[in-house]
Amino acid sequence: MTRFDFSAARLAMIDGQLRTNAVTDPRVLEAFGGVPRERFVPEALRGVAYIDEDLPLGGGRWLMEPRVLAKLAQFAAIAPTDRVLAIGDASGYAAAVLARLAGAVVMLETDSAACVQARQRLGELGCANVTVVQGALDKGHAAGAPYNVIVLAGAAAEVPHALRAQLVEGGRLVGVIRKPGAPMGEAEVMTRVGAVLSRRPVFDAGTPYLPGYEPTPSFAF
Repeated sequence: MTRFDFSAARLAMIDGQLRTNAVTDPRVLEAFGGVPRERFVPEALRGVAYIDEDLPLGGGRWLMEPRVLAKLAQFAAIAPTDRVLAIGDASGYAAAVLARLAGAVVMLETDSAACVQARQRLGELGCANVTVVQGALDKGHAAGAPYNVIVLAGAAAEVPHALRAQLVEGGRLVGVIRKPGAPMGEAEVMTRVGAVLSRRPVFDAGTPYLPGYEPTPSFAF
């Protein structure tokens, strides 16, 4: 039986998905090259861990498409001294990538079992600068604030107000904003200026919603 070459698949992802979609920051490319994505998906999906699709993790959760996460990381312009909050990163993959770019990463996840598994994976990979915390995704993690960067590891109908106060002045929030009923979302870079977030759309993405970030149901009378 032929053993699957994950290293070759990882390189193909970088060359065929990231570089061809204008991901050119060498630090971001190196970060993606250093994290074994196959370790963060169910065993049955390891053979397709590097395809350019969102992968189901079970329980309505998804592993974000590599292209989307890489472009968000590049637009976030993460410095080696930055403190980053990764929201809704069920598997820990985004945190592992961001840990190679930032000084410290706080991974916020609502599911207790996912937190346990992520801690184990991140520990095995030596991601000592990642702290995994459990909590409501739409509340952020004020106890660890302020953050230089906040990354949404899934789509949101809108950005919860609580997250704005957790950014430093000039801090960046990156994520896919997907309006109700829209087949595609729009990735945005949001920068805190005083009490508001300036917003800049940067690319389109069909990323699934994070729990608690879905559109509010509307009622017809």
